[in-house]
Amino acid sequence: MEKEARILVVDDEERIRRLLKMYLVRENFDIDEAEDGITALQKALDEDYDLILLDLMMPGMDGEEVCTKLREQKATPVIMLTAKGEESNRVQGFEVGADDYIVKPFSPREVVLRIKALLRRSSSTKFLQTSTKASDVLVFPHLSIDKEAHRVLADDKVVSLTPKEYELLHFLAKSPDKVFAREELLKEVWNYEFFGDLRTVDTHVKRLREKLTKVSKDAAKMIVTVWGVGYKFEVGKE
Repeated sequence: MEKEARILVVDDEERIRRLLKMYLVRENFDIDEAEDGITALQKALDEDYDLILLDLMMPGMDGEEVCTKLREQKATPVIMLTAKGEESNRVQGFEVGADDYIVKPFSPREVVLRIKALLRRSSSTKFLQTSTKASDVLVFPHLSIDKEAHRVLADDKVVSLTPKEYELLHFLAKSPDKVFAREELLKEVWNYEFFGDLRTVDTHVKRLREKLTKVSKDAAKMIVTVWGVGYKFEVGKE
């Protein structure tokens, strides 16, 4: 029997946790809760969740700090929940590694749709197929991307990416040497989930390069900045 997706709901307001849990349990998700950042981080590191709904503003350790510390060890998908809707707050959420951003007050049904959409593309979801076809693997010098397994290898070492980082890399790598404007990347990679600042793209490229560089500098060099335009994936870039 297929295992339910495990979701950690983190919010210091009990009514919000209760509301989200009610809707998510209806969708057959397995829900765990945390009411503060310290507890949330401990649970997130100790347990293997498929996704984390993380409130930004919490006493003690806020959502940004939780996400930052989590990203040092895990690539668990994170959707940030916050009452702050300003552009700078959204960008900061993505800067620390969030995959999506929902502003309060929100529609619980929208949250469910966002969760399902992110789980479908998540590298850690239980619902992804494990079989691999040769045509679904992009192979380059120093780098291979397995679409079905959502696995990236740089110089034969696994690179742990968040869902959005993986999507961005895969999208660029599908069209080597083609230059994509930031606006185009926002539309194609973030689609309906996020309409926002072009710096979001720059932030994810920066994080992607940093992760690749730790494993293979040659792989990281394949993501090339085209000044004044956007980015491209270039094979054999020295």
